[in-house]
Amino acid sequence: MLSFVQRNSQRLETRRAFGLLFIGVSVAVVMGTVLSEVVVKYPYPAYEYVIIWLVSFGVTFGLIFRKSHRVFSSVRARMKNSLKWPIAAKVVNGFCWAAPFALIGVFPSMYQYLILVGIGLGNLSTYLLMKKYSNLDNREQMIVGLLSLASIPISIGIGMTVFALRHDLAVLLSRILIAVAYAGGGIYALALKKVDS
Repeated sequence: MLSFVQRNSQRLETRRAFGLLFIGVSVAVVMGTVLSEVVVKYPYPAYEYVIIWLVSFGVTFGLIFRKSHRVFSSVRARMKNSLKWPIAAKVVNGFCWAAPFALIGVFPSMYQYLILVGIGLGNLSTYLLMKKYSNLDNREQMIVGLLSLASIPISIGIGMTVFALRHDLAVLLSRILIAVAYAGGGIYALALKKVDS
């Protein structure tokens, strides 16, 4: 019985760690988006955007991991589960994450949609494979994946109508939808009082 309680406590701690991680991604995306919008109004060189995004993620995760060292170890422990998967599962998961991002090089004008596809398919495939091969029900990851995939038609619809002449606003909307997806998964994980499986 004690072993079950300890395992349940560890799963809840890991879920909360991923909740913080997902909230961190959401905050970093919002921060990077806002700072990018400020910088675009001034004639700064293109490398400034790289610095903005690195600082946005660096500061956010630096604060999260500095405050709670257990977050990093919990995240790393859950990710190690995928090392035990069969090679075919690893290939499928890698393809779901990487292919949409690789297609940005082929279709650069569609990158805001391809990022949503990559985040959606990547998180959803990771959720399904974790459930199948590691017996883990990481619903927060499923939520991020489903919200990202559900955002694609919204992003395309608004991008091709309301923002048809303003590509920068379509990109801004896509980033906001990414932040909302990660915030949704993070809030779910942090609000959960018990482990589902």
